[in-house]
Amino acid sequence: MPKPDVPHSGPGICFPGRNAAPGCAALTRELGGEPAGTAARMTSWLLVEQPGSWGPDALEDVQSAVFPAERLDAARAAGLRPLLIRKPGRHARTPGTPRAVYVASGHPGDRWTERLDLADLADLAHLDLEAVAAGRRGHGEPVSGPLFLVCTHGSKDMCCAVFGRPLATSLAQNHPGRVWEVSHVGGDRWAGNLLTVPDGFLHGSLAVPDAELAAKEALSGNVRLENLRGRTSAESAWSQFAEIEVRGRTGLRGLDAVLAVTEESRGDVRSVLAEAGERRYEVVVRRTVPTSSVHSRCTARLVLSGFVAESVREV
Repeated sequence: MPKPDVPHSGPGICFPGRNAAPGCAALTRELGGEPAGTAARMTSWLLVEQPGSWGPDALEDVQSAVFPAERLDAARAAGLRPLLIRKPGRHARTPGTPRAVYVASGHPGDRWTERLDLADLADLAHLDLEAVAAGRRGHGEPVSGPLFLVCTHGSKDMCCAVFGRPLATSLAQNHPGRVWEVSHVGGDRWAGNLLTVPDGFLHGSLAVPDAELAAKEALSGNVRLENLRGRTSAESAWSQFAEIEVRGRTGLRGLDAVLAVTEESRGDVRSVLAEAGERRYEVVVRRTVPTSSVHSRCTARLVLSGFVAESVREV
């Protein structure tokens, strides 16, 4: 299989000189890492515009300035994922400019996004986080169509900036108003990462052409299978992988065309029952033993493992 095109990052970052280790995302691509089944779980979102540069703890700083820790922890436990967003391009702050806030729910069959524009970040404290986490509407103006969120949080991991920024720039040119840079979504090794909200599908290891194709499918109400990390509202990584496996075998691309409904655990092997239209499939998924453990510039050791389908049968 040919290796995907990757952006040039300059020496010492993701594609360093001869004597330095490569970045985790570049190394993952070289080693043929498979992203299926690696999406962080998120069922709803709180997206807060934060212009300017982001430090490694930028999200935590904004959260602590607005919400009591126990309130936010409860919402996160219910599936809410807070994230910072900013417009692609130059990251300048303009004092007094209202900031965009999106709330969204990715529950299958009832996805929605709403927007609020706040003059003062403190006003965010009035938002009903519990209602957002539960998928209840009524917080702002409805937004039609998907948002495309590209992780560029370089202070968390430089690979996210190196691989993410070209994606954000290209998508913003072709889909103005829909594209935001986003803080860390998890999985630096899979940069560039593209999260589609409220669809709730996360793609990884993307080059610019891959991102454009994923966005095109999303605008048509579908999900692109290639480079798919998983549906973020699925119950587990095993269910994510099982859904991708069934999609690959059936050719189904609709957002809710394939849904894992039950999961039976047998250690590292799990039996997942997935609905695909009027059909049901049992997928037996096994986590594989790590195949690679190498040093990267971003982490002390990069350990790659994955999943395999031991069997798929219609039931």
